[in-house]
Amino acid sequence: MKFTPEHEAFRESVRKFVDKECAPYVDDWEREGIFPAHEIFKKAGALGILGVEYDPEYGGMGGDHLFAMIASEELGRMGCGGVPMAFGVQMMMATPSLHRYGSHELKQKYLAPAIAGEMVTSIAVTEPDAGSDVAALKTRAVRDGDDWVINGSKTFITSGTQSDWLCLLARTSDEGGYRGMSQIIVERDTPGLDVAKKLDKYGMRSSDTALLTFDDVRVPVSNTIGEVGRGFQQQMQQFVVERMFASYGKLNSMQGALDRTRDYLKDRVVNGKPLIANQYIAFKLSELSAQLELVRTHAYVMAEKFMNGEDTTRDATISKLQGARLAREIGDWCMQFHGGMGYMEDFWVARYVRDTRLGSIGGGSDETMLQVLSRIDGFTP
Repeated sequence: MKFTPEHEAFRESVRKFVDKECAPYVDDWEREGIFPAHEIFKKAGALGILGVEYDPEYGGMGGDHLFAMIASEELGRMGCGGVPMAFGVQMMMATPSLHRYGSHELKQKYLAPAIAGEMVTSIAVTEPDAGSDVAALKTRAVRDGDDWVINGSKTFITSGTQSDWLCLLARTSDEGGYRGMSQIIVERDTPGLDVAKKLDKYGMRSSDTALLTFDDVRVPVSNTIGEVGRGFQQQMQQFVVERMFASYGKLNSMQGALDRTRDYLKDRVVNGKPLIANQYIAFKLSELSAQLELVRTHAYVMAEKFMNGEDTTRDATISKLQGARLAREIGDWCMQFHGGMGYMEDFWVARYVRDTRLGSIGGGSDETMLQVLSRIDGFTP
C-alpha cells in the first residue's frame, strides 16, 4: 500500500481533529448516552472528512478510496466505538446510495448538507422482526398520487434521535422476499414519524440509538433514491461499503488496545518482575499482534481492489467477520491481563470490551457473514 504526501497530510488532519475535538469529551458523551452530532459533524465537514470520496459538485473532496480508509482508521483512535460508528453512518452507510443513484435534486438537498455536516443522517433498515434477514422487512410505502404513504417501524437506528433525514428501505410493491423494495429519503420532522424510544445499549453508549415508528408518513415519490423496486440491490451494495468502513475502523482501535496493555504490563510489577516478563503473556500478545497484521494487510488489499473497480463483496465479508472476532479476542485478553483493574467501569478496557461486541452483530451478524461466504464459495447449494 503506497500512501502519497496528500494521504499523509489528510491523516494528520483527521488525527488532530480526533485528538482536539473528540477524544477529550468521550467520557462525558459516554455518560450522557449521546454526543453533539451537529456540532462535531460540522467541524468534520469543514475538514472534508465526511465526503472524502464524493463528487466536489456536492461538497466532496473527490479523493480516492484510501482517503476514506484513512479517515476510518484515524476515527478508530478516538477511545470509544459509538462516535466513530455514527461517523460511519454519515460517511459510508446512509449516503453511498444517494451519491451513486440519487437525482441531482436529491443530492443538492440532502447529500451536500450531509457532507458539510449541516445535516445528520441515519440508515433505517432493521426492524423489530427483521434484522440480518433484510428480505423479511415489513415497513411499507404505498403510493398515493405523488406521495409515498409509509407505515411500520425501524429499530437500532444510529443517530435516530437527532438525525435530520433517513435513508429508509421499505416495501413499495406486493412482491415478496428480495423484490419490490425501494430506498426513500424521509425527513425526521415529517408528521407521523416519531422516536418511540431511545434505546439503552450495552456498549457504543456515546451514540444515540432509537426505535422509530411510521404512521401514515407522507413523502414525495421524488424522494426515492434510484429506481423504484431496486432498493434491496442498492442496499446490498451499500452494506459492502459499510462493512469495509467497519473493518478499517477496527485496525487502530485494536492496535491501541494492544499498545496500552503492553505499556501497563511493563509497569505492573508482580513478584518482583514486570508482568510483561511472563513468557506466556508476551507470546499471547505477540500472537494477537501477528493476527492483527494479517487482518490489516487483508483490509489494505481490499481497499486497493475497490479502487481498481473490483467487486469486494467477499473481501468485505471476510474482513468484517475476522476483524470483529479478533477485536473481541483482543478485548478479552486485555481485560484478563489487566486483572481487576480491567473489570472496573471507569477503566478503558471495560468500554473497549463492550464496544467491540457489536462488531459480530451489527451490519450483518457473524452467522450472516458465514452464510454469504458459503454461497460465494459454493459450499451452500
